[in-house]
Amino acid sequence: MAIFRSHDFRPRALYIASSVLAAAVLSTGCAPLMAPPYAADYEMLDRLEATRPGMAAVAKVQPTDPQDKINTLSLRRAKLVSPSGSFAQYLEDALMRDLGEISAYDAKAPTRIAARILVNDIDLGVINGTGRMEVEVTVTRDATQRLRKTYRAQTAFDSSYASIVAVPAGQAAYPRLVRALLREVYADPQFAAAIGR
Repeated sequence: MAIFRSHDFRPRALYIASSVLAAAVLSTGCAPLMAPPYAADYEMLDRLEATRPGMAAVAKVQPTDPQDKINTLSLRRAKLVSPSGSFAQYLEDALMRDLGEISAYDAKAPTRIAARILVNDIDLGVINGTGRMEVEVTVTRDATQRLRKTYRAQTAFDSSYASIVAVPAGQAAYPRLVRALLREVYADPQFAAAIGR
């Protein structure tokens, strides 16, 4: 069954609001900027749902230390922070939300998805910005390993030499980077088989 989501203007409104906030921060100092909320790729979730996944739990995504370099992102002079407290928690929340959308999340399920972020970077560049993310995913069922694999994603966005343009662009790019990474995971037949019924 396809996932229905009503169309509204919240993603665009969030982008505009974050851009205004970033401009204000850049004009007044170096206060932290909040990464926008994660938004699921519903088309990809429909495809994952079609593989008939079993129920799965999500283990604590690593590294949990908020001071770890994986959990600290700089956009030139500005610091990008996660609304979840760390970018590992951001990814964990995204995984749980996505599985919940297709009724495949159960915190007590014998199938457990564990993840460790290896690379987490937003580079504003001068004209073109890029995002890079690498995550090692391990799936176990009743303590038996069914999958261990590293997934990679790279995104690109328009940037600028001017920080007032580049910083909001980098800020808005983060949830798209996480979505691109999870798209790679969900599209992998080995992952689908590992969490399958």
